[in-house]
Amino acid sequence: MTVGTSLLGQLLLKAKLISEEQLNEALRVQKLDGKRLGSVLLKMGHITEESLITFLSRQYNAPAINLSDHRIDTTLLKLVPYETAKKYQLLPISKDGAALRIAVVDPSNNFAIDEVRFLTGMKISVHVAAEAAIMETIEKSYPKKEAVRLSSKNSRGGDKDLLDVEDLNKVIGSALEDITLVEEKDDKDFPKEVDAPIVKLANGILMNAIRSRTSDIHIEPSETLLRVRYRTDGVLQPVLKLPVKIKNALTSRIKIMSHLDISERRLPQDGRIKLKFGDDREIDFRVSTLPTLWGEKIVLRLLDKSNLQLDLTKLGFDEKPMQDFMEAIEKPYGMILVTGPTGSGKTTTLYSALSQLNKPGVNIMTAEDPVEYNFFGINQVQIREDIGLTFAAALRSFLRQDPDVIMVGEIRDFETAEIAVKAALTGHLVLSTLHTNDAPSTITRLINMGIEPLMVSASVILVIAQRLARKICLNCKEEHKVSETALIKIGFDPAIVKDVTCYMGLGCPECNNSGYKGRIALYEIMSIKDELKELILQGASAADIKKEAIRLGMSTLRRSGIKKVIDGVTSIEEILRVTFED
Repeated sequence: MTVGTSLLGQLLLKAKLISEEQLNEALRVQKLDGKRLGSVLLKMGHITEESLITFLSRQYNAPAINLSDHRIDTTLLKLVPYETAKKYQLLPISKDGAALRIAVVDPSNNFAIDEVRFLTGMKISVHVAAEAAIMETIEKSYPKKEAVRLSSKNSRGGDKDLLDVEDLNKVIGSALEDITLVEEKDDKDFPKEVDAPIVKLANGILMNAIRSRTSDIHIEPSETLLRVRYRTDGVLQPVLKLPVKIKNALTSRIKIMSHLDISERRLPQDGRIKLKFGDDREIDFRVSTLPTLWGEKIVLRLLDKSNLQLDLTKLGFDEKPMQDFMEAIEKPYGMILVTGPTGSGKTTTLYSALSQLNKPGVNIMTAEDPVEYNFFGINQVQIREDIGLTFAAALRSFLRQDPDVIMVGEIRDFETAEIAVKAALTGHLVLSTLHTNDAPSTITRLINMGIEPLMVSASVILVIAQRLARKICLNCKEEHKVSETALIKIGFDPAIVKDVTCYMGLGCPECNNSGYKGRIALYEIMSIKDELKELILQGASAADIKKEAIRLGMSTLRRSGIKKVIDGVTSIEEILRVTFED
């Protein structure tokens, strides 16, 4: 194919229902109007609706249904909001006990099916129906007032009463009309109960974040407004501006969901919200509140285990660094350190290594603050400094539990560093993180903590520095001209700049007009070879260690990013944003 790729297109092509020329033509049209490929092929007359539905039914092992012969039970429409039905082109058609049958256009859209499962709390059975029939039935069956409507202020909502948010700003405007507010006075006036519209507003913010591939939600009060921002692919983006008068009610709702003290507004608090999708998918929100000048700022971090990538081969490692990393984690003892700023994917790299090592014959113990994901076969300990369970205290206890592999969430002080180094020297594989700018600086950081250079050179076997760079959206990816002079200045090899093709994303609905969708890790992996051990023993600076590591074959973060640009994965602008010059 010459234009884009499509799984449906490839399957239809393989089934000989369309030709390659017809597929390429449809893909070109699809790129312009953004509609489903199946709809485009139908409109162009390359395939009949009957043959498409029959094909989808066979391909996804889902029975087809003719909605013109089926009477819709209007009571079921209350289970799935109008906006959800319209957005995902699906319709509830019947109910059998705790099971709900739905008709869908695209049975492969697992996210849509998961959302209906979450909204209803029921098991979902999928049937395939024609797009035109589904959309016509939705418009005919749903009451028009159901499109965007919130509960009245006299009713009380629960956690399961979640709202679909197609146009969040529109929903918020409707919600504010029904909110009964308590004015901000003393702590005793802080609302103990929250009106249903605020319940739906809070739930809508959480649900919209899940859909938007968001990693963090920031709810920030100021003097004149309450701002909501999402961090998507590592970049904060404003989502809502709310009246400042609702900050207490919204804060109270989130605290109730997080099991926090809603009357305490003077001290920071930490909590957790757990949402369950059906029987097999859970999403946690790690909640942190912080008193600021104009009220409490709330940050919620999304922890979705179903999206956790633990396959080392898919994290972004190049071939040689991947080989060095695999050799290091297979060693019986020594210390492996991962470094980088908050949100750079250090935990994912460590969990991926532990997943590789997690075998019946291996005793793995971790000390984490907090435990973000739990795994079968790994003994995970939640650090609680308020009762004396620090990283150092946990490490001491681990050494009496006959461990093979130890993971320390973070080395923050001399005591923890000393115990970790001694554990690495006494037959244990130790994995941990530090906050430094690059791999060579990690060595000098340990020495500055008070660890003897001899102990560092003898214990540390590998250091990884990493960053996360946004990937160019494949749907709107276009060539981008960059001068050879600029490429050389950035760090490209002058011998190859003539052959380098750079890309950028123009922005489209698929990527929320950002030009980027998803992220990939950039790695700087420094193996502690004999030459580097000598430099460490001599007390060499981070600059000298870096120079020697590069001579021995280490690829820096900037060079790792340059390779991703050459491969067409990310852009020049993104590499300049997340890496420094060598």
